[in-house]
Amino acid sequence: MQEPPHGDSASGAGVHILGVGSTAFGPQAVGSFRSLLAEAVETALTDAGIEAAAVDEVHHANFTGALTDAQNHQAPLVADLVGGDVPAIRHENACASGGFAMWSAVRAIRSGAAEIVLVTGVEHLSPLSTGEVTTALAMAADELYEVRNGLTFPGAYALMARSYISAFDPPDPRKALSSIAVKNHAHASVNPLAHFQSTVDLQTAMEAPMVADPLNLYDSCPISDGAAAVVLAATSALPAGAAEAADVRIRGVGAASDHLALQTRSCIHATVATARAAGRAFTDAALTPEDVDIAEVHDCFTIAEVLALEALGFYEPGGALGAADRGETAAGGRLPTNLSGGLKAKGHPVGATGVSQIAELTKLLRGDHPAAADIETPAVGVAHNAGGTVATAVVHLLEVADHG
Repeated sequence: MQEPPHGDSASGAGVHILGVGSTAFGPQAVGSFRSLLAEAVETALTDAGIEAAAVDEVHHANFTGALTDAQNHQAPLVADLVGGDVPAIRHENACASGGFAMWSAVRAIRSGAAEIVLVTGVEHLSPLSTGEVTTALAMAADELYEVRNGLTFPGAYALMARSYISAFDPPDPRKALSSIAVKNHAHASVNPLAHFQSTVDLQTAMEAPMVADPLNLYDSCPISDGAAAVVLAATSALPAGAAEAADVRIRGVGAASDHLALQTRSCIHATVATARAAGRAFTDAALTPEDVDIAEVHDCFTIAEVLALEALGFYEPGGALGAADRGETAAGGRLPTNLSGGLKAKGHPVGATGVSQIAELTKLLRGDHPAAADIETPAVGVAHNAGGTVATAVVHLLEVADHG
């Protein structure tokens, strides 16, 4: 069946990334989700070079605020940061909340409903214990068929990993998975905003305590606090001189969903929502996977990076597991992936993650990211954000505009 259109073509209304901001990710011993948000928004507005009053809409992402801070209805709090009288909406799509806030903001600009949109995401998990965080995050799974039967996300992704390994019988899956952790920790070590600032060697990663076989401690992302913000603008609203050599645009977007429970899917390791979202984004952008220079993908567990790279079209099924071990997804490889450190090492403050991916890619494309010196100058980047066991997925394609 032919896919229906899901957005404007690449020749449609331009959506520019005017400014980005992010807090450091990690456990925040002091402060609150409000102070995190304020810091990210101030940084993004300063980066954009605009006053708060210029913002037409706010799209905000958060997942666990009701449990961590007894605060739902957060969008008006973000609106207060830019004057208080703009339309503001909170987006909740589990770990993909931030990506879907971005997706909605892009569509608002393309439709002509707004010219300048502020996108924010935050998660403040520190008030909860590790067990309480695990319980809170499990709410992104199917309560009837998964949660009440004891399945948590380490277990769910372990099932996906076991299914993948069974299907493709790779020669050394333990080494291949650990190589992803080693790579992403190396990338995070040069990112001052990352949760983890140190590298890890392969032996340490391979011998870490098991969490849910075959996933061990170093296959898993940490519990992080943090906030991120992005200012988007229509071409008609760009300040004088903004559209220059470092102008980064959203060229294509795509989103999709899948069955919530793993048991309902025909193949539990095939992330169909990502494949569908990617197809829509590449069609929207009039690009192919071969055009992409760098990627930020949703690696809440190391196996998730593998599944994302295959569903995005960069590898055939069964081909991505050894990519990190072969050096293909490292800074010097053919497709540098998660140069920020990814969720695995940069951290995963759930609602902020999808927004942060766009912020990190923007800085990489502009050339002012600490990791930019380690790669050839990129022109196109992809961001992939997923919810739960990829029951929801959203893909953004970014490009550096050619003003030559």
